[in-house]
Amino acid sequence: MAKKLRKKRGLLVVVSGPSGVGKSTVVRRLLKLDKNLTLSISATTRPPRPGETHGEHYYFITQAEFDKKVKKNDFLEWAKVHGFYYGTPLSELKDQLSQGKKVVCEVDVQGAASIKQAVEQGKINAAAVFIFLIPPSVDILAFRLKKRRTEDQEVVNYRLRAAIAELQVMEKYDYIVVNDKVESAAEKIKAIINVEKERTLLN
Repeated sequence: MAKKLRKKRGLLVVVSGPSGVGKSTVVRRLLKLDKNLTLSISATTRPPRPGETHGEHYYFITQAEFDKKVKKNDFLEWAKVHGFYYGTPLSELKDQLSQGKKVVCEVDVQGAASIKQAVEQGKINAAAVFIFLIPPSVDILAFRLKKRRTEDQEVVNYRLRAAIAELQVMEKYDYIVVNDKVESAAEKIKAIINVEKERTLLN
């Protein structure tokens, strides 16, 4: 008698790392490399940076709207980062994973820790892999932060100090990827996702 086909499990891919490491750039490249990936779009109270679009990069909402969603438990995780709030919409993410999709979630270190806790508590019924993106060196990280030119020097210095502290948690992740070149980093993450997706078919 033929085995009953197992329902495809979704895979949650959490890409995290310190501010300025290039998470958004690498994730955008990753989405072009693998058209079967779906991006989990976060909500934030910070204003858009040049080139960012509502509903594509983030859901840009007011503080009042964000607070309302927090009270309704609409976020899988949320945190205050560098003076602004960020959150991962829960219902949208659950819906995507229930369809067996590979969903990429780009979050800061605080967000990744919250998502890991939620997965361990069974709030997300899917396999998950946590990937930490690191810069080739602290000097390059400082250069990337300054190159943005979206914040003044005081904010850049604050972000750099925070980023150095965030590097201390990398051992808590499943994989560490060096972002020396965007294409290379995206290819490595794609390979990781392929391996982890295969595991979901065996478990």
